[in-house]
Amino acid sequence: MATISSNLLFIAFILYLIATLFYGGSIKSKNEKNEKAETNTWGKIAVLLTIIGFISQLGYFITRWIAAGHAPVSNMFEFTTFFGMALVGAFIVIYFIYRTTLLGLFTMPVAILVIAYASMFPREITPLIPALQSYWLHIHVTTAAMGEAILAISFAAGLIYLVKAIDQTKPNKQTFWLEVVMFALVTVLGFVAVSSIFSAMDYHEKFNWIDKHDNQLSVEYTMPAITGPHDGELLTKNGFKPLVEMPAFINAKKSNTVIWSLIGGLILYGLIRSVLRQRIAAALKPLVKNIKLDFVDEISYRSVLIGFPVFTLGALIFAMIWAQMAWSRFWGWDPKEVWALITWLFYAAFLHLRLSKGWHGEKSAWLAVIGFVIIMFNLVAVNLVIAGLHSYAG
Repeated sequence: MATISSNLLFIAFILYLIATLFYGGSIKSKNEKNEKAETNTWGKIAVLLTIIGFISQLGYFITRWIAAGHAPVSNMFEFTTFFGMALVGAFIVIYFIYRTTLLGLFTMPVAILVIAYASMFPREITPLIPALQSYWLHIHVTTAAMGEAILAISFAAGLIYLVKAIDQTKPNKQTFWLEVVMFALVTVLGFVAVSSIFSAMDYHEKFNWIDKHDNQLSVEYTMPAITGPHDGELLTKNGFKPLVEMPAFINAKKSNTVIWSLIGGLILYGLIRSVLRQRIAAALKPLVKNIKLDFVDEISYRSVLIGFPVFTLGALIFAMIWAQMAWSRFWGWDPKEVWALITWLFYAAFLHLRLSKGWHGEKSAWLAVIGFVIIMFNLVAVNLVIAGLHSYAG
């Protein structure tokens, strides 16, 4: 069953890749013919492949659930693959409302990156620790992920708006920050590349270290230790000695992964720029020349209108109920809880500024992009670097 599950996920990933190419072909065809039709043949094939891929990934989710005996959302691999599936599902729903294939061209690469990112984490099925043995695992985590996925559609629409609206002929603050967003996406791909290289090399080194409770533990690195564990002792003969020793409250192994991801991202971004000979956002601009700004602005706004209450239920209300049952308190200022609150406050401010202050258009698009950056910071940096009660999700 576990093998079937893995195969279904791989099939979904390949179908998403092919669908992205067809979305690109659809947009190129429209641009060349200046078509006003909602969807051409390329677009229809792309949407069909996306739906088949989603069904395949849904099959992965169900078969893994059967094999594990619990909802497969209990660690980084499972949660992130579910987040990717929810993102694709949210796109499919939005597509059938607005019938725009351009959204697929910007959404599917994000989903592909998310699933590729997930594949770098351990994929073994393991028993649930006591803290996770509750039906609230299914309710809280899946609802929070679905809320974040719908909010991610707002990011894709906002990104389209900015690529279209910002003048790329000369550098300024807008082009700089838009390119920073592009670099962040490339960095995720850099993480996948670096992890794959060291995995192929079968790189391992082991440390003994002291955690924040003065317990002696052991940890195994799968990348050279730029950041070493607190009071770490290298056990591997001829292993790479850490350049920096991290304090006990920071997960040194995972922060090391983040640093290597940035290194990989910088190298990959440099290669892409040398090939394109222009900013990534500038290279994407021809793809959006026929899109109406008011149209993608509406998609971005409505995605937040739908995603915000779903996220509120999953990440805050259901989370607090479960926290009360598991830890006898609704709130404990755990890093994950704090960033969930920050995310909620940000999107609450987004809606307030949109409805009360008239922040439409470019301002709204920037807010949608920043919101997704916060979501990804919560998923990546908080999960990988800061130790807390949710560290079992790593």
